[in-house]
Amino acid sequence: MRQPLARELHDLLERGRDRQLRLAVTGLSRSGKTAFLTSLVNQLRHAGLEARLDLLPAAREGRLLGARRVSQPDLSVPRFPYDGAMAALTTDPPHWPEPTRGISELRLSIRYRPAHRGWWHGDSGRLDLDLFDYPGEWLLDLPLLTTDYLAWSRAVMDSAGPERQALMTEWQTAAAKLDPAAEANEAELAEIAEHYAKALRAAREAGFADLQPGRFLLPGDLEGAPVLQFFPLPGLADDRERLDALPPNSVYATLAARFRHYQQRIVKPFYRDHFRRFDRQIVLVDVLGALNAGPERFEDLAQALATLMQSFDYGKRSLLSRLFAPRIDRLAIAATKADHVTPEQHPRLTALLEALLAEPLKDLRYADVPVKALSLASIRATEVREVTQAGVRSPALRGTTLDGERVLMFPGEVPNRLPDEAFWARQGFAFTAFRPPQTSGAALPHIRLDAALDWLLGDKLQ
Repeated sequence: MRQPLARELHDLLERGRDRQLRLAVTGLSRSGKTAFLTSLVNQLRHAGLEARLDLLPAAREGRLLGARRVSQPDLSVPRFPYDGAMAALTTDPPHWPEPTRGISELRLSIRYRPAHRGWWHGDSGRLDLDLFDYPGEWLLDLPLLTTDYLAWSRAVMDSAGPERQALMTEWQTAAAKLDPAAEANEAELAEIAEHYAKALRAAREAGFADLQPGRFLLPGDLEGAPVLQFFPLPGLADDRERLDALPPNSVYATLAARFRHYQQRIVKPFYRDHFRRFDRQIVLVDVLGALNAGPERFEDLAQALATLMQSFDYGKRSLLSRLFAPRIDRLAIAATKADHVTPEQHPRLTALLEALLAEPLKDLRYADVPVKALSLASIRATEVREVTQAGVRSPALRGTTLDGERVLMFPGEVPNRLPDEAFWARQGFAFTAFRPPQTSGAALPHIRLDAALDWLLGDKLQ
């Protein structure tokens, strides 16, 4: 029997016995996906030793025996670079691992003692956990499947605020000179497309999140391909009949054709080959970074999250639907970098995340889809301290900045609801990025990663 077919049959049997789980990890730029996956693998590898996973019942009860990395089922997908990430954390001085640029996968074989033994459970059980890492920017592209080039062009132009507009000046100036009915010039379109991609990259560096198309930011092997040489056309009238009648070699028709190709050959295969196969999902959100960046970027994050949440296919499943029609049946949404604020601010951070996602959460709960919002730090980079001034004790954080400066600080209060004009006027929040702690390869320090693990796979370790 051919090995790929044997692997598929083996996986099908394991899923039928509820011994396999596909967990997808995503988030927008700087949300901490690589740190999360590195710490998740690290904690499970150290389970039963020095790992602190008190919020995961299987670990707290001494039933979690450990995990090891095994060969992943899809050999065509790059392996998640766990060893490289740990190497970055164990250097002197330590630094954050390089972010991944595309989809990657890693399989863990987890061994545990069942909580209840019987004819179905032996002395020990095994769960194959398939971890998938993919850029949230790719997920933002899924809504493109429900629109067309004209509607997308108009939406991009209408949604950009003044700060985004300032970053798009060079591209807009060049694109505004184009006549939609004129014959397309390949070199000119490629040059303007690069201006657009440059504007997207600048927006990402400035802290914006709602950026389409996502592959313009992470092109991979599509670098320089015509499928990535399209862009919105400014000033398009809502005259679909006239625009659709333009000749195939016109500027408008050429850009529309490339948009359709991007939909069908780039976005749809990602959904078909990867996204629809996930069982569970965690979405990581850098709420603090957006809060620190100001009102327009914070509002942009809210829009990006709303777009992202529309892309998921959720629902409860029977065993048969689990085998043949997978759907995401449990979701976690996590505000990352909770170690960058003092502990009493953590509930406020979670409340702010829920406020950002108020409407999508209502829809999910109405559909009776299990969803949990929490705040966490995949790798804790600070220590909690107290300072006393005039006899008053206040919480503080001690850590090392990315520049190597040792600081003691209080970042400020996190609003527990969507910030209003008064909050932005006070500018009372100062987010500081910290260097990761020095580690020798032992269990990494974290905040509530065990709570996330319990929600995402705890029920499979019973």
